[in-house]
Amino acid sequence: MNEEKKKALQLLKTSKGQIEGIIKMIEEGRYCIDISNQIIAAQALLKKSNMLILKQHLNHCVKDAFLHDSGEEKVEEIMDVLQKLMDK
Repeated sequence: MNEEKKKALQLLKTSKGQIEGIIKMIEEGRYCIDISNQIIAAQALLKKSNMLILKQHLNHCVKDAFLHDSGEEKVEEIMDVLQKLMDK
């Protein structure tokens, strides 16, 4: 597992813990703004982990595809992901 995937995995595990904490906050009837702030923090971790995965994909899969003359398909995959990110 390369460095980007290791970092992404750690961020995902951290966000998992945050989400479990958020669920507990809701169950305990905690203040809505506190819950919302924790949701925003979890979303930021998910976005950061996604960027690391995409970086890994570009540095390895896409680079390798271009070296073997099949890069156009990988470009389309990235464009689809970018479109999804922009639609949010």
